[in-house]
Amino acid sequence: MEMSVQEERERKAKSYKMLLWFAIISIVMVFAGLTSAFVISKSRPDWVSDLIVPKAFIISTIVLLVSSVTFHLAKISIKKDSRGATTAYLLLTLALAIAFIYLQFSGFNELFANGFVPTGSTGTITVSFLYAFVIMHVAHLIGGTIALLVVIYNHYKQKYNATQTLGIELGAMFWHFLDFLWLYLFLFFYFYK
Repeated sequence: MEMSVQEERERKAKSYKMLLWFAIISIVMVFAGLTSAFVISKSRPDWVSDLIVPKAFIISTIVLLVSSVTFHLAKISIKKDSRGATTAYLLLTLALAIAFIYLQFSGFNELFANGFVPTGSTGTITVSFLYAFVIMHVAHLIGGTIALLVVIYNHYKQKYNATQTLGIELGAMFWHFLDFLWLYLFLFFYFYK
């Protein structure tokens, strides 16, 4: 008995979503390990407890939250077959992603300007952890940005419509995860000193 086109799409969607969940769980495990190491290292005598989170990280958090909203609006727009709105929201999400990455490096510049470096004679374990967390997140966000570019390309090629939204849904799921992950990391560093 052959599967219908709809059944085949649903099976494919379920498989892709499960693979994405495996990837998300793997990323959570990496950051859980880093968080645990951070908590354990807090008892070290060279721990810096007066580290102030750079203002650029605060602004980048807001930018990433807004980008999550724009990606969600893109998903809603394609389900309504509103191609123009979907394009606008996807491009706005891309611009916000680039702004987020720029702001992350601006945050590093703020840290350097205040003498907080991750290595060398003036480096501290606290700053090293901050850099590790941010660089790992930025690496995953660059992966998310590449996925967003693929979604934009496929949207341009008209592969999505009200009945076929799998690529946008998967992209949005990963993007919202990255948003949640950054929010967790930001709040962790902001309040757990």
